[in-house]
Amino acid sequence: MNYSTSEMMTVAAARRLKNGAVCFVGIGLPSKAANLARLTSSPDVVLIYESGPIGAKPDVLPLSIGDGELAETADTVVSTSEIFRYWLQGGRVDVGFLGAAQVDRFGNINTTVVGDYHNPKVRLPGAGGAPEIAGSAKEVLIILKQSPRTFVNKLDFLTSVGHGEGGDSRKRLGLPGAGPVGIITDLCIMEPEEGTHEFVVTTLHPGVTREQVIAATGWAVRFADNVVTSDAPSDDELNALRDLEARTAAAHGQAPGEA
Repeated sequence: MNYSTSEMMTVAAARRLKNGAVCFVGIGLPSKAANLARLTSSPDVVLIYESGPIGAKPDVLPLSIGDGELAETADTVVSTSEIFRYWLQGGRVDVGFLGAAQVDRFGNINTTVVGDYHNPKVRLPGAGGAPEIAGSAKEVLIILKQSPRTFVNKLDFLTSVGHGEGGDSRKRLGLPGAGPVGIITDLCIMEPEEGTHEFVVTTLHPGVTREQVIAATGWAVRFADNVVTSDAPSDDELNALRDLEARTAAAHGQAPGEA
């Protein structure tokens, strides 16, 4: 089956989510990838959303953390304070799945503004629970489309800390989690280099060249010694993803592909 670069990105991200993991999910691309994982390779993943659902199994993708689909399909619903204090800060979340408007070479995230904070070009949705997820989840995965506008040399605003200034920055900041372990894009997968914690390209998606990745990155991106190629999406993965998107579009009155 033919597939788009966005579908490759979503499938590649879903594959990173281990079966049985407790995953704190952000809305948008992270939710799509996490639910695809639940429908394919990781049926026993436990999805947690900021509003309190634990073990959510939505039939369609939620519009927001307050979408009733999440509470209706969850194993249980608790208070937001319990989600953060007991589950996240208590070390019970294996993976935080986040999106971003901008990311830098150390996996730091901006979801606040593009441009000057006091006179921004774009004011974004804001932090939400992302800073706490980035700080306290055992691991963090980041998913976003790659371009020089999103992969920047310097963030316009640092919303959520990844590996800070690199090296042992997280340790010096006293953050308990391991921080970002993967950035999954429509072109490649990046992982933090041991020691420096700078993100380097470890995997290229099929048909993508190094030159494309370099052109889409706002810093002097480096490549691992042994760069591999992602497996193309299987028919089962694509069918599950497209069915999920079609159900979501029908439920929310969207055109196909907007889900």
